[in-house]
Amino acid sequence: MTRPPTAVQRRIIDAADPETGRITGSEAQLARLVVLKLAFRHPRPPHAHFLTPEGHRLREAGTEPPSPSPAPEAERDGRFRARLGGEPDAVVSPARAREVRTAWQGLLEIRRMTNPDGALDRPCAWERGRLEHAAALALEAAGREPASGAAPGYRVTSTPQPEAVSVHHPDAAGLAACAATLAAAGWQVSEHAGKRGERWLLASPRRT
Repeated sequence: MTRPPTAVQRRIIDAADPETGRITGSEAQLARLVVLKLAFRHPRPPHAHFLTPEGHRLREAGTEPPSPSPAPEAERDGRFRARLGGEPDAVVSPARAREVRTAWQGLLEIRRMTNPDGALDRPCAWERGRLEHAAALALEAAGREPASGAAPGYRVTSTPQPEAVSVHHPDAAGLAACAATLAAAGWQVSEHAGKRGERWLLASPRRT
């Protein structure tokens, strides 16, 4: 963004939902905020508009945004990525927490729109096509910490089994917390022991 928003645009930003970042206004006003990269249009009906991380920063600062700083790994190509565990540059920050919260709310909306009964407590087809991402997002949204560098945490990996991922955690309590989180998010979870005695989870999205 090269110049500050107008007074009208500023009022739209300030009135955004503090949790989801959803904004309302005329089509022209919202389209302009998208051009300024302060908002994005959800690709699915009803095509609501939400603040981008830059829009959130502007709303919270209450002033003209500072000069652009290097984007975190989740923003470099404009796409959010759930952390699978093992990312060397993963940083916990308020901005990351907002991104995760917005992504999780968006996923619940996809569940509502695409599950035949509109169920929110059961994964949808979109998640079954992105198993690792979906499981990792459920974990991160619930406050579970991914492994990063030398810091312990969860790791989500693919498995040869159809529609299943494995979840590892070096701590027994941490693994149990991951199991409870995934179960609450609509995943079927079972615990197993590896060849060396390490415990891990097998998680599959529930269909019913």
